Formats: sequence, structure tokens, C-alpha cells
Amino acid sequence: MNWMILRKLHEVYLKGSTKSNTMMLEDPEVQYLISDTEELLDSGAYIKQGNGFTEHYEKQYLNSFEKYDAFLIRNQLKKPQTRFQENDIKILMGIEEGMNTGELSEMRKQIIEAEETVRGVSHIFFKNEKYLEKSDALLKAVKKLLNIKELANDKDQQYRYVLDCHKPRCIVICENADFLRRPSKPRKYNVELWYAGGKNVAKLDYATDTRNLPIYYSGDWDYDGLFIIYKLVKEKIPKIQLLYPNGKPLSIDKSEHKSHWRQNMDFQLFNEKEKALIQYLENKNEWIMEETNDLVTMLEM
Repeated sequence: MNWMILRKLHEVYLKGSTKSNTMMLEDPEVQYLISDTEELLDSGAYIKQGNGFTEHYEKQYLNSFEKYDAFLIRNQLKKPQTRFQENDIKILMGIEEGMNTGELSEMRKQIIEAEETVRGVSHIFFKNEKYLEKSDALLKAVKKLLNIKELANDKDQQYRYVLDCHKPRCIVICENADFLRRPSKPRKYNVELWYAGGKNVAKLDYATDTRNLPIYYSGDWDYDGLFIIYKLVKEKIPKIQLLYPNGKPLSIDKSEHKSHWRQNMDFQLFNEKEKALIQYLENKNEWIMEETNDLVTMLEM
């Protein structure tokens, strides 16, 4: 659901109705409230409150709307044409929080030093390198919150992000940047983190000196994370070891995940325990998101 629809639902809550439009009528949640529960009524030109809508709205939407609304106003991002997706707003709010707490300060510094690309920043925060290219408004919001004037437009950068610590006992290469945005725990346990940018691992050609430290790979347990990205990393750093996950599996369909298991997968990089988990996830049509894992626990297993 995007912000414009959330705003329209809030109008129904406050005023009893809102002008109907195609975007609203095509939204699956709105359709459910009209067709299944009749908590919304489609009268043609207007969408109106039905029985139970007020209670449903207060339970499901009101708190989130108020938080999003305050965030957009606070950052001068609330405009009549604003149509960020709800998940986009949550990510932007996370950037704001990380900047306020200082947890994103180091990453911001490295983004600037690396002359990072739009695609690179898109992958760091949205896990999709092309996502920010689709919305100038969203890109401007990210730059505003990070207090960065410009990002490069190259498609590849030979730069990796590193979270240093005083006395590293190991190195972990992360598929996603989430662990780097939460630096206190890795540093507490002397874990040095590297983020190479998902599939864009060419920069690891310049990172062969691991200083005799054990080195591990942490990523999504899905087809792309294991059979594409981990394979590429393993080719460049043969001694790297795969961390066994402890996060809760998620349904690929329900989470609208894009990386699907395939037939005839090559398991030669995986031991029997890892292979068994992969086959279990494949049979259940599930995956494990990297950031749901506890990094320290994985290292102790």
C-alpha cells in the first residue's frame, strides 16, 4: 500500500468518505475491505465507511499513519504528489533513526569517500540496485536524510564497506548491509564486517589480504544468496566459510520474495548439514533473510 492510499483511508476515517480513483480501487487491501468485509462501500464517485471500518482502521492503520505523517512533515517530504510505498517510508524512517543515533555516520562517510553510485546506495538500503532509479522523489529523500548532495551514476564501483573494530578475531562478508548499520554488537564481539554490494563482488579482487584471520560469509539463504553470490565470493576467497543461519524461515510467496529455488542445483560447495537445510527450504518453498540471524550466535556454532 502506498502513502496516497493510506492518506485516502485516513480521509474516510475522519470525514466518512473520499473521492474514488483507480489507484484506490485496484489496491488489494481496499478491494478486500470492499468486497469481503464490506467495511468500505463503493458508491461510484466515492468510497464510504461501512460497518466496522472505524474500529478496523484504528486497529490496523491509525498508529502507522500518524507515525508516517509526522515523519514526512518533519523532513519536509509530505507533498500532494507523494506516493512512497509503505515499506519505503519504513526504510526512510530507519535512515533517519540511524543518522540521529550516529549508527549510520560511518557508513555515510564511506559512501561519500567511495563516490558511491545510485545503484550502490539502492542496494545498501533497498536490496535492489535499480530500485532508486525508478523514483526521483525517493532518491532525493534518501540523499536528504543522509545529508549527501550527489551520488554517482556509474553501474559499478570497486569499493567495499568495512566496519572496523579494535582487535578483530574474524572477518564476516555480508550479502546485505544491515549488520553494518548496527555496529555496536559486531564491535563488542570483535567482528570485522565487510560489505561488497550483493552480486557486485568484483571489488573483492582487491581484498585478498585477510591478515590470517578466519573469514566467513553471511547472506540470505535463498537461491541468489547461496548459488550465485556465495559461489562468486568463494571463487575469489577460497578459504571463506559459510555461516549456518539461525533465523526463522519465511514463505517465499507470502513475503513476495524474488529469488526462487531451482531444479538441479549444484551442491558441491555445501556440506551435508547445509545441503539438508537447503533441501528443506526448497521443499517448503521458504528462505531465510540474512538480517533475521544473530551474527554472534552463528559464529559460535
